Amino acid sequence: MYAFRKPFSAGTFEGKELFELNLKTLLVLSQLAGYTVSKFIGIKVVSEMNRNYRAAAIICLIAFAELALVGFAYAPPTLKVFCMFLNGLPLGMIFGFVLSYLEGRKQTEALAAALCASFIISSGVVKSIGQWLINSQGVSEFQMPMTVGLIFFLPLLASVWFLQKTPPPNAKDIELRTARLEMSRHDRLRFFMQYWPGLSLVLLVYILLSIIRTIRDDFGVEIWQDMGVSKKPAVFATSETYVGVIVTLINAIAILFRSNFAAIRFTFLMMCASFLMITTTTALQLFGHISPFAFMVVCGVGLYIPYVAFHTTLFERIISISRTPANLGFLMYLADSIGYLFYAAVLTFQKLNTKDLTVLPLFRFSLFAGSAISIVALISAMIYFQKKFESEFGDVRAQ
Repeated sequence: MYAFRKPFSAGTFEGKELFELNLKTLLVLSQLAGYTVSKFIGIKVVSEMNRNYRAAAIICLIAFAELALVGFAYAPPTLKVFCMFLNGLPLGMIFGFVLSYLEGRKQTEALAAALCASFIISSGVVKSIGQWLINSQGVSEFQMPMTVGLIFFLPLLASVWFLQKTPPPNAKDIELRTARLEMSRHDRLRFFMQYWPGLSLVLLVYILLSIIRTIRDDFGVEIWQDMGVSKKPAVFATSETYVGVIVTLINAIAILFRSNFAAIRFTFLMMCASFLMITTTTALQLFGHISPFAFMVVCGVGLYIPYVAFHTTLFERIISISRTPANLGFLMYLADSIGYLFYAAVLTFQKLNTKDLTVLPLFRFSLFAGSAISIVALISAMIYFQKKFESEFGDVRAQ
């Protein structure tokens, strides 16, 4: 999927403007708008989708995204921005369909961590391929995203075929993690209202992570350039590979916790430690005591550990301990839709209030402020869920 979403961000579109605004920023915002709309649609569609239709849905949505990239390659400039909106519109639901194959299992943390590692690594890989096509093969910045998508379309079909062969959770999985069922509107509202104070706190953290992580992802080329690193396409794949491997191994540790609440508590503490690491690393980079590569890798690890933990452990174990009919699609898409909406608002405000987009200072500020707020919210949420689960189930250590 990332081969159809991320390659365009490897282009700088230097010197190109539309409506007196930087074209790269307009393209990012346009795709993000489509992706955000897709996340809101996904709250209903992903949480209600029957397993039998997931594979067909994935293929049809990605085919639509590739057609939008064909339009981006050949349409006039004013329509290129709209084509990026159409590209983002179907892609926001893909991750939820894939994740729904993996939830509700004893091995969910390990499986979901590997899945998340794939999108961390692939984001860097497809951008490296995109820059290689531009710099070494003479492909234009506008035709490059379409070309990358064509390269990956057949592997995509094979991957979806294998995914559809995944067996459903067995009886032991259901005993430990509860059955994952399609959710109606009433089911979604009831689950949220049951835990709304704690869910609101963790959603705040997810919003901050979405903003910071997407700045790093969509403007990675500019951040590297601001730190003096340019024209090295392999740096994206190399740095994200390190990040992906480390984050996968750390988040997969949660599979060792049979107790759902012990896994939740471990995850909250791990996330707080990650934000402390981010703060320290950013201070070192600000004063020139750490290399650009080390800064990007450590910040990537610090951001993706909590971000991936939402996908692998936190929401999974909250559903498991609650014993209330629910699925990951609902909670993930509720979090994603709000997170991407706030990111779009922040990026639009930043662009409209500055003449030039200087990404590194914005990135550093977001790291400092986001980490401080997130630590407070996570500690508060951990206290809330412990008290809530104790009031509902008694000794949470047995849950």
